[in-house]
Amino acid sequence: MDRFALIARKQEVRRQIERVNRQLEAARSAAERNTADPKQDRRRIAKLEDQLQQLLAEEYSLRLAIDRSG
Repeated sequence: MDRFALIARKQEVRRQIERVNRQLEAARSAAERNTADPKQDRRRIAKLEDQLQQLLAEEYSLRLAIDRSG
């Protein structure tokens, strides 16, 4: 991948990170209000946290690749 493609992918990943962060915050506040099914809330939060960790790892890898391509 060339430098411009890496930068474009990193920007896309940043947007996804922001989206997942918003979803995670919404899920956490919904879990605080909703006591009907805490198990489901925990699963959703855990899934979003895993997704966020994967995106952060990808962003880090992209940053390293961009630095190396410079």
